[in-house]
This record gives sequence, C-alpha cells and structure tokens, in this order.
Amino acid sequence: MPAASRTYWLLNPCRLRRQDDSIRVEREGKPPAFVPIEDVRDIIALAEVDLNTSMISLLNKHRVAIHILSHYGDYAGSFLPAETSVSGMVALNQARIASDDGESLTIARSLVDTAAFNIRRVIDRKLLTRPYGVLTEALEAATTREQLMAAEGNFRRSAWEALDTKLPDWLQLDGRSRRPPRNAGNAVISFINGTVYARILTGLRLTPLHTGVAFLHASTQRHRHSLALDLAEVFKPLFAERILLRLANRKQLKKHHFDVGTNQAMLSEAGREFIVKTVRDDLAESVNHRTLGRKVTYDELIYLDALALTRTCLEGTPYKPFRIWW
Repeated sequence: MPAASRTYWLLNPCRLRRQDDSIRVEREGKPPAFVPIEDVRDIIALAEVDLNTSMISLLNKHRVAIHILSHYGDYAGSFLPAETSVSGMVALNQARIASDDGESLTIARSLVDTAAFNIRRVIDRKLLTRPYGVLTEALEAATTREQLMAAEGNFRRSAWEALDTKLPDWLQLDGRSRRPPRNAGNAVISFINGTVYARILTGLRLTPLHTGVAFLHASTQRHRHSLALDLAEVFKPLFAERILLRLANRKQLKKHHFDVGTNQAMLSEAGREFIVKTVRDDLAESVNHRTLGRKVTYDELIYLDALALTRTCLEGTPYKPFRIWW
C-alpha cells in the first residue's frame, strides 16, 4: 500500500477540477484548495461532487478511486480507475476456488468465525461466550453459504443485544436497522460500515483479486463488489462497534450530532465531521504486528488481509482472516 498517499474525505459539496497534476477543490464561499495527485490514494465523498472528464482522466492515470456514500453512510457507488493490477492466474484461481463448494465453504466458514470472534472481542467476551459456542457448532454443521449466513445472523442478533446493555438508552440499537437507520446508534454503525466498505474496496483494488468474485456473499449479484462485503464482515467490528462503544463510554456523542425523525435518524453535519475524524484517526492508529515484527496501521491491516487472500488464490496458502489480538 502506498505509504505517502492517503484518503481524502469530502464532507461538503464541491467541484473538482484538474490543474496540472493537482486537484483543484472549489467550494462555495471559500478559496480553492490544491491537492497534489500523488498525495491521494482514494477519495470518499459524503456530499455532492462535480467533476469533468479532465478530472476523471487524471484520477484514472494515477489510479485514484472516488467512493460515494449517501447521507446515511450507505455505499452508493464508485468511480474506479481501469484495472492495472489484475493477474489472469490469480483471477482464474479465485474463480475456481469460489466455484468449488468445499474450498469456498472453508474460506466462508473462516470469515464468519473470525467476524464473530472480533465482535465478541470488542463487545464482551463473557456475555457472548454461549452465543459464540452455538455459532461454532452451527458452522461445523453447515454445508452451504446460506446456512453460514443464517448462523452469523443469529449470532449478530445476540451481539447487538449485548451491545445495548453497554450503551445509554438513547444510543441503543434495539435491533439492527438500515436504509434508513431508525435511531442514533444505528446511524453511527451504518455510517462507519459504509466507510469501512470503501476502504476495503480500495485495498482490494491494489491487489490482483477480482472484487466481484466472493466466497461468502453471492458473486452473481450485479453492481456489487461481493469480495469487499466478505472482508468487511471481518473489519466492521474493529471500527463500527468499537468506536460506538468508546464514544459512548467517554460521553463524546451528543444529541446535536444527530438529526432524528420518526423511525429514522442520521448524523448531522457536525456528527458526520466528528465521526469521519474519529474513523480517520483510527485508520492511522498502529499496533505491533506479531508476524511482521513491526508497527502497522489499522489501514494497512486491511491491505495485508487482502494480500493474504491473494496468496491463497495464487499459492494455495490457507486463508486466516484478521483477528484482533490486542
């Protein structure tokens, strides 16, 4: 993953124009800002963005993606540069593994188990000991991806109930809701999940993997990067539930961070800015990697997991998804 480049977050409506090899960011009532294209890994837009063909050409030349999220934080789409990392051998092996019921189920089972492990690690090991045991038994008995996802759904419902015991009343999920979220807690989870999905998609695009060929989620659905959905299951707890719990415990989330209506809620402008800053800071946080023997950022952990899956498709190395070890 390029060390010098970084993610840029667009929180307000703006116009992007090319000026030499820089991006000119024009915002109403403010002087233009200039960003060297070499400094940009990807862009996450949470507001309306206007760009022309010259700008698209620059983004494509430097392989910079723009991910668009809705006001609720749901992934809405992306501008993705032309594929340059794709390897025919990796893509063929990836498709072969995904088509093999035994091999794909092994990877899918590992993804579900690891996601549950990470959720339990973040929320409460004791409260989720029994649900995790039930999940483990169900995974061993499962013979289809649908059975795996059903078992995962049952565990997540138990996890959300456990999460609510640790949140103040006004932030409790009361069951998971999306498009739109019903309450403030769900608004935070949905918003962060959307940013995690976008970051994973960028990480995958730096590898030879095909983002449309997945092992847990269906590869046959159009307009979906199913492999990004697979990896998102593993990383969402590290960010969404973990950040919600931390901010709630520190009493940093306030009522003015949300716009709440009848059976729907969304982050206010102040709330979106606060959560984006929090996610951005967490992505830059580093831990000592036990295998590499050096510090890596949370952002790099995503890329390393994508590389591990690449090795599985290229060399047949067993895939061990990222597990929180600290």
